[in-house]
Amino acid sequence: MLELKSEDSTPYAAGPSLIDRENLTPGQIVEQLDKYIIGQKEAKKSVAIALRNRLRRQNVVGDLRDEIMPNNIIMIGPTGVGKTEIARRLAKLARAPFVKVEASKFTEVGYVGRDVESMIRDLAEQSVAMVRSEKSEEVRGKAAQHVEERLLDILIPPVGTGTSDLEESVEEEGLQVASSGDSGDEGGMEREINRKSRQKMLERLRSGRMEDRQIEIETSGDGQGGMMQIFGPLGQMEELGGFMQDLMSGMPKKRKKRRLTIAEARKLLEQEEVQKLIDMDAVVKEALRKVEESGIVFIDEIDKIAAPTTGAGGKGPDVSREGVQRDLLPIVEGSNVTTKYGVVRTDHVLFIASGAFHVARPSDLIPELQGRFPIRVELKSLTEDDFFKILTQPRNALIKQYRALLMTEGVELEFTDDAIREIARTAAKVNESVENIGARRLHTILTNLLEELMFGIPEQITESRVVIDADRVREKLGQVAADRDLSQYIL
Repeated sequence: MLELKSEDSTPYAAGPSLIDRENLTPGQIVEQLDKYIIGQKEAKKSVAIALRNRLRRQNVVGDLRDEIMPNNIIMIGPTGVGKTEIARRLAKLARAPFVKVEASKFTEVGYVGRDVESMIRDLAEQSVAMVRSEKSEEVRGKAAQHVEERLLDILIPPVGTGTSDLEESVEEEGLQVASSGDSGDEGGMEREINRKSRQKMLERLRSGRMEDRQIEIETSGDGQGGMMQIFGPLGQMEELGGFMQDLMSGMPKKRKKRRLTIAEARKLLEQEEVQKLIDMDAVVKEALRKVEESGIVFIDEIDKIAAPTTGAGGKGPDVSREGVQRDLLPIVEGSNVTTKYGVVRTDHVLFIASGAFHVARPSDLIPELQGRFPIRVELKSLTEDDFFKILTQPRNALIKQYRALLMTEGVELEFTDDAIREIARTAAKVNESVENIGARRLHTILTNLLEELMFGIPEQITESRVVIDADRVREKLGQVAADRDLSQYIL
């Protein structure tokens, strides 16, 4: 029996798991994806394994960890079958930075197209925003305490402001404070009055009785008017725009006084205090680590940059397509990308590409790029049964969304099973006869089906309960679905 050993002669022997139990297993990842996406078991299995392998790699001991490369995935299938949704939900499950880009946009701006490195810069921005949000939640409780102190300083000035100011504030707020200090010690009596006054005011603030009271606060002026944008087709222009914006943000900000209610002031002051408590250097360091270790880039429409073997034969736009592929290659292979937050290594970023591949095929990609996407998954077209499940099972099902919308008007919307079946049958029929756009067809069909109902509530339709049955669906959609020419324009 062959026993694998590392270079230091330590065998790779099985031991206790190094992965925390709270992390999802591949089976649990698929279960979570099933809550939002119907079918496509093979694609879900592939992305679940890829996500778990990243976790396994991070727990590998020794230098071998850096040698384990991610298994990038190409999803092949028509539009609207769940390719993007699988990648987006996967990123949410992993709590990982995620960015979606369209491969075709790298060829559309002028002759050069957008710099492909921009997707890594976008990923870094997303990661910084994610980590900043997490850190903000951690310090929000402490920030709230600081806000209370600032509000107290405005309502009841500290002792150092002088006895007359303190007495005026106490009288203005109507606070009755009994002094227990020595009358001979005016400073001690003043401090005692101040302490008791602030304590009573703090109780009022926490009780919510003073939320409508107006106060004057001093805040830092927002820099929205000073936003600087530099437009250009090259990545250097984006970097220059970011540099100039950072330079402007480093200048001292003007302070301005505003008169607001305590409820409004509390929100503004909390934002300021949260920013003071967050260590941005630590945020950026953690964000870049997340990008390198768990970042996910979803490249959609990759078939649009694949030059088909027939056709122009390397002339015209095909040259641009191959150029984009060669620009993408070093990013996917692993390279260093300079961002405004520092250098990001893309060696362990997971790339998931997708495309319909109606005209081109995956084999039409340049061989080097094909080799960097070793896993290929074909997503199947949706059937009538799939449409029925999509309308009823997911947590964000379309029917549930429409019911929630009409519930805000006090109207209960119900669909019979026969009606849902009829909607699913119509969607499948139109997809076969016109153009297969997958589950997106359901949006169009439900919009046409419920158009009069959505328009008539609440003025013309006053019922508190509306039932959609199969007859109503056939009456509204039957003629349009049967007429192929009409379906092209309406459904």
